[in-house]
Amino acid sequence: QRSLAAHVAAVADGLDAGLDAGLDAGIEAGRAAVARIVGRDVAALDQAGVARAAVESLAENFADGVVAPVFWMALLGLPGAAAYKAINTADSMIGHRTERHRAFGWAAARLDDLVNLPAARLAALLLVGAAWLVPGASPGGAWAAVRRDARGHRSPNAGWPEAAMAGALGFALAGPRRYGGVAVEDAVMGQGGRRELAPADIRRALALYRAADGLLIAGLAVAAVALW
Repeated sequence: QRSLAAHVAAVADGLDAGLDAGLDAGIEAGRAAVARIVGRDVAALDQAGVARAAVESLAENFADGVVAPVFWMALLGLPGAAAYKAINTADSMIGHRTERHRAFGWAAARLDDLVNLPAARLAALLLVGAAWLVPGASPGGAWAAVRRDARGHRSPNAGWPEAAMAGALGFALAGPRRYGGVAVEDAVMGQGGRRELAPADIRRALALYRAADGLLIAGLAVAAVALW
């Protein structure tokens, strides 16, 4: 939880700190920071593109980097968490959706999709709940975006937390991107939302993320006490 928040906050800090030296320097600092947490091409991203990439990564990694390991550990213990992380790492290493790697990494990618199905939906629910706790966020908007947009994402899982975060904060995430020089078309999560994001919007997303983390920890505590 802490590592993901720190990496995403570094993108906002890079954009802000660089802006003191000029817009171009700020964008370059933001690109360098966001390149550490996303797989897309970042060289052509403007400030809004860098900020969107950071928020999208925060939402998606909340599901598969935080909620999913916790879910499988709670269900199957330490072996479940270890097996999940092995599957997730294999997808990260070889599950690339390019013509060169498509057949080679197909099994890793599909298995990762399967084990992330429950966590992605749980992450979306946690973000909807967190919107009740964050000033200015909209739980109704989050729920509406999940119902309307989540299934349109090219990933069977990433759309759920991305749509929830977009709807809660009034953003428009996803849409066209480039990976390895290849343009990828995708649906917009949070239709009608704002695409021109800034460093302050990354910090709003981090506030929502921390609230969702709190709900996850609270839920685990209640379940542990009930089971005990």
